[in-house]
Amino acid sequence: MEPIFARLPAVARPEKQVLFKNKLMWTLVILALYFVLSNIPLFGMSAESIDLFAHYRAFFAGASGSLIVLGIGPIVTASIILQLLVGGDIIHLDLSDPRDQAYFQGAQKFLVFVMIILETLPQLFGYIQPDAGLATMLGVNLWVVTAFLFAQICIGGVLIMYMDEVISKWGIGSGISLFIVAGVSQSIVTGLINWLPGTDGLSIGIIPKWIQLISKANSAVCFHLLTVLCIS
Repeated sequence: MEPIFARLPAVARPEKQVLFKNKLMWTLVILALYFVLSNIPLFGMSAESIDLFAHYRAFFAGASGSLIVLGIGPIVTASIILQLLVGGDIIHLDLSDPRDQAYFQGAQKFLVFVMIILETLPQLFGYIQPDAGLATMLGVNLWVVTAFLFAQICIGGVLIMYMDEVISKWGIGSGISLFIVAGVSQSIVTGLINWLPGTDGLSIGIIPKWIQLISKANSAVCFHLLTVLCIS
């Protein structure tokens, strides 16, 4: 497997120390790209699709129904599996040896590709449904739309992997930590100021919901006072 690991695409390491302002620039660029990808919906996904783990996507640095629905799941899973194999001495590697270190990193990246595929398949055959109307409009089989959804999710998983690698080599800190913080922060901000209506007719966000409730309460009080004055 070593020749395969050596041929896997990788982000080049900086030849000299990266200045802090350059690290900050790369971090902000990747963070902006993350937010853009999290708001790109999967093309061909049916409106009837559900996400059983929607409330936990922020902790996986993913976004329901978006291109990066997998988030950091494949990266973390691959890392845990490989560390268990090495720690249990099932795979004999001396991580103090530079060659074994390179092998470990290559194996981990290869395993991330495998986990992206393995984690995408249950999504498609679990709750992400293809849009039958789109398949009819395009004149293709429903499996073609499913395959296109599969390709989109895999591409999103690969992008997250390389974005994490860019942060690790050229940015500040770890990409995994950055994406988790970004996902949680986005959920908090959305939960506070989201003006979209919910099932009860009020806004989803806490702040606009309280504004609407106070407005309705004031309207009810004013109407009651006006009624009393009219009767008087």
